[in-house]
Amino acid sequence: MVKPGYKQTEAGVIPEDWGAEPLGELTLMMTNGFVGTATRHYTDEGKGVRYIHGYNVIANSFDFHGVKFVDESFHRAHLKSCLRAGDVLTVQTGDVGLTTVVTDELAGSNCHALIISRFDQKKASPRFVSFYLNSGQGRSRLKLIEIGTTMKHLNVGDMLQFSVPLPSSLPEQQAIASALLDADELIGSLEQLLTKKRQIKQGAMQELLTGKKRLPGFSGEWKVKTLKQMAEIAPGINKPVSEMGRGSLYVTVQDVYNGTSIRTERLGRIHVSPEEIQSKALMPGDIVFGKSSVKREGIGYPSQFLGCVEPVVFSGFTYRARARKGITDAAYLFYSLRLNETRRWLIDNSQASALTNINQRIADAIPVKIPPTLPEQTAIAEVLSDMDAEIEALETKLTKARQVKQGMMQELLTGRIRLV
Repeated sequence: MVKPGYKQTEAGVIPEDWGAEPLGELTLMMTNGFVGTATRHYTDEGKGVRYIHGYNVIANSFDFHGVKFVDESFHRAHLKSCLRAGDVLTVQTGDVGLTTVVTDELAGSNCHALIISRFDQKKASPRFVSFYLNSGQGRSRLKLIEIGTTMKHLNVGDMLQFSVPLPSSLPEQQAIASALLDADELIGSLEQLLTKKRQIKQGAMQELLTGKKRLPGFSGEWKVKTLKQMAEIAPGINKPVSEMGRGSLYVTVQDVYNGTSIRTERLGRIHVSPEEIQSKALMPGDIVFGKSSVKREGIGYPSQFLGCVEPVVFSGFTYRARARKGITDAAYLFYSLRLNETRRWLIDNSQASALTNINQRIADAIPVKIPPTLPEQTAIAEVLSDMDAEIEALETKLTKARQVKQGMMQELLTGRIRLV
């Protein structure tokens, strides 16, 4: 039953003063970008015109990685695919339905195999329509008009009949689009800051974990030792599938790739004996890394175990490294195993078959650079740990911002919340 003040339409339940208009009624033009082969017309950046592909389109924005340029002769011969500011571009094949709006910067570009919608901006805000088509409801409805078997795609004819819900008032459309654009800008700024912080941390790891940069108060010559000299290394437990799903918490290879520590709330379970728990239970500070990987670059990737209220054991497809007391700082060892040089050594020394593997001999021999004193190890680990805490706080903030935006889209694009 539809609540008072709302009505049921083919685009869903919307306010009574909203409409559900076919795109054909809202656009001055809808057409395909150039379809065919343009590679012989490609030219260098600065010598031609941008040529936008579907992979350059992201929701309400653009990704210019790998963007192509075409020569002036191609551009003049295909003015139909020439874009204007305010045009709405929808991916026709591939990530079907993904939509963005052409900015002033991209006006005059050509595009390849994208649906170009030029709106009557007295009737519809292009930005509002783009947000709706990228919303959960919009993408779900677009899937209903996809055609094709092996390669799904959209037809312009079907898109012309596709109805979108929108306020009858253009200022309300613009206010909603502006609010969502602000949310996108916040998310974008957080993403950029997060990228910068991660890059700073990578640089700090390269300098601090190799002795290129020393923290104040420390000196002396660094050494290279093997992982076996720094830690006790043990393989985990293998069990048949029938033993899965009950018993103790169980770390698998997949569980070491999420963040900087093992997320115990996400672990599965395995039935093990009390003796196996005693010998294979993890202790806070233990490092778990994979002995097998489908991809070579994933071999030996480590994660920290920070503790749990119940016993946690680890898979036979992983190793446990337990720092030797009085010799090794566990956190320092963890960061050293994530260092690019260490990762490269593991990849180069792994054994390739159906899976990429490292045996006990290789695990024992992993080289680790260490400063002359344990306090310097600890100080380095604390610096990197503080950076990780800052990154984790930003990741949490970014996740929350994305969730808030999703909630805003659900409410604003359906008229459940009104801005004007």
